[in-house]
Amino acid sequence: MGTGTGTGAAAAGGALVDLPALEGWLETVLPGGGPARRARLGEATGIANALFTVDWGGRTLVLRRAPAARITSSAGNTVREAWLLAALADTPVRHPRLVAACPDPAVIGAPFILMERVDGFTPAGGLPAPFDADPASRRAFGLEAVDALAELALVNWRAVGLEGFGKPDGFLDRQVDRWLWQLGTYQARPLPESTDNLAAWLRAHQPATGPIAIMHGDYSLFNVMFAPGAPARLAAIVDWDTATIGDPLMDLGHLLARWDEPGEPATFLGSSDVADRTGLAGRAELAARYAERTGHSVADLRFYEVLALFKLGCIMEGHHAQAARTGDPSGARFAPMAPAIFADALAIARGDRTP
Repeated sequence: MGTGTGTGAAAAGGALVDLPALEGWLETVLPGGGPARRARLGEATGIANALFTVDWGGRTLVLRRAPAARITSSAGNTVREAWLLAALADTPVRHPRLVAACPDPAVIGAPFILMERVDGFTPAGGLPAPFDADPASRRAFGLEAVDALAELALVNWRAVGLEGFGKPDGFLDRQVDRWLWQLGTYQARPLPESTDNLAAWLRAHQPATGPIAIMHGDYSLFNVMFAPGAPARLAAIVDWDTATIGDPLMDLGHLLARWDEPGEPATFLGSSDVADRTGLAGRAELAARYAERTGHSVADLRFYEVLALFKLGCIMEGHHAQAARTGDPSGARFAPMAPAIFADALAIARGDRTP
């Protein structure tokens, strides 16, 4: 992740993080570390959580706060994220270590968390050496992503203090209606017939509820970080603000629904995850590895892939609707997203692509 620079980044950073107020709070929880220095991480999109590096007490931390606007009640919820990260502290799950959390929005304008900085890179986008020039070195990206997901699925969520974190009873039963309801709250344009077709297909093919576990909620190569250098080693799963307790196969479905293989027509999302997929393990191998690691059946993986894309399409249409409502010209990039994602989901449902 790059550090934001220039006047625009500085202005955005100042608006989202009041540095004197942050310093005052830091002195109460980590005394004697000032003065603080702040820098923006990544691009300001207005929908993703805002990230900043904060230099304090001789180390660089990462501050994460909610975006200026939310599409779902869970998105941007750093209070829940702090709860989860604290619960994961003594588990095998690879995650950024929580340093401190501030639930009080009065300090910098929104609740925020401070985490240890993860040294690494996100594979979605350009790959660093040696992965850029050595296809064989990329094979472990998928294997590591599945292994880390399996570690999460095997955590005893009650034992680590996550009772009440989600509503696991009837989780699958609620999904289609929950996302259709949300889509109806902001839909401002006609969507392809595939939306209704997908809802009907999901209802007709819903499996029995399986094991209940911690769900990341947005698991893909965009939300994992790998340590520098070969062999590929997943250092941390990041961006936990949509996590809940539910069916962990939705995470696997989300990962594999956008996992294009060489020679296949590119899906809308898969084409942006990793530009060159030569050398990556295939979906069937990854699904089998997950089943082996967790003991969970992947017989209904097609359903979970379709459900993951259906959910994501509904969310992305919310971003489009919000941008249209506010007149944000940068929101034009959201216009094609939901129809394309729904079309990819329908192709999986029809069997045009194997899970």
